[in-house]
Amino acid sequence: MSAAPARIPESLLPLAVPVDDLVAYYRNPRTGDVDAIAESLRVNGQYKAIVVNRGTHTGRPNEILADNHTWAAAQQLGWDQIAATFVDVQDEDAARIVVVDNRTSDLAGYDSELLADILEELPDLDGTGYDQGALDKLLDHRSLPHTIDLPSDGAGTGAMAKLEYLQWGYLQWSTTRVQITAAEVETLNRIYEQFLTEARSDLGFGWHLLQEAHYTAEAPTADDEDDDQTAADADTGGTEDEDGDDA
Repeated sequence: MSAAPARIPESLLPLAVPVDDLVAYYRNPRTGDVDAIAESLRVNGQYKAIVVNRGTHTGRPNEILADNHTWAAAQQLGWDQIAATFVDVQDEDAARIVVVDNRTSDLAGYDSELLADILEELPDLDGTGYDQGALDKLLDHRSLPHTIDLPSDGAGTGAMAKLEYLQWGYLQWSTTRVQITAAEVETLNRIYEQFLTEARSDLGFGWHLLQEAHYTAEAPTADDEDDDQTAADADTGGTEDEDGDDA
């Protein structure tokens, strides 16, 4: 990857040191996704300083205790500087800092529904460490209401009507996912099946869904057939008897 200028905010610039002056902790037990961190640095810049041990007591100068992978990501991007704070501790304390910095992250958790909401509100997922597949998994585990109160549908259901939601009933584009009812799912299925029958492929279905008026054929009922016959009679001026005279 070609070198990129370091993106360090003004508040951290006094802490900037040459990247090449630092070294990774010699026994770092943590593995990290350097590519994901590099993407964050590219999009968000460096928003917190890394922690470096001066090494007076350990004999290992300028050794990184916290954010080793952030430093590696800065190297990958070709940065020449990175913001760092310094401590000067002995081996035992250095080891404690390395371990606890990683362990406190492990002990933390997420409010998954709130996390999904935040990610959905972003215009894209760049620099978040999440991709669409990871967001989809969060959305799949989001709890959906079993029913939702709607205004009366005019079919004698009373003041309020209830529609059941299906856990797998949703429309999604980009990071937006919208819950839809069972009836809407069935309608979409009929539109899709009709499109697939006519086009013999689902290529272009999204555009078809957005642009076309949709009418899905359903099996005619006895009432429908009576209505059709009445309309046909009206067109011919009535029915004829066996002699050919109007009845």
